Amino acid sequence: MSEATVATEQRKNTRTQVAWPVSVWLPEANSFFNGRSSNISSGGVLVRVPATTPLRTGHIIELNFPRTMALAKRKGSFARIKSGRVVRIERGELLDDATIGIGVIFEGIEAQA
Repeated sequence: MSEATVATEQRKNTRTQVAWPVSVWLPEANSFFNGRSSNISSGGVLVRVPATTPLRTGHIIELNFPRTMALAKRKGSFARIKSGRVVRIERGELLDDATIGIGVIFEGIEAQA
């Protein structure tokens, strides 16, 4: 699937502007990187992470969206974990706040932790 196709598909899902904390697990680095979501839809998410995060398009990552205590009690877990593929990296705000934006399409099996 090309990046042009991905951009078209993202527009099919309603995006919601949210600023949630997100932990990004990158298996290649065997490490977590903390970031914040910028917007999210049922098909994907835009997350801002430190510019030093060693990501590239095509990486498969896990996103950990922590839940509040009240929501965790209702849902039975303290996080929602989604798997996704990095399809875009934005460096437009790199000099402003030393972060990059990563466009992620959700895929694979969803896990509840």
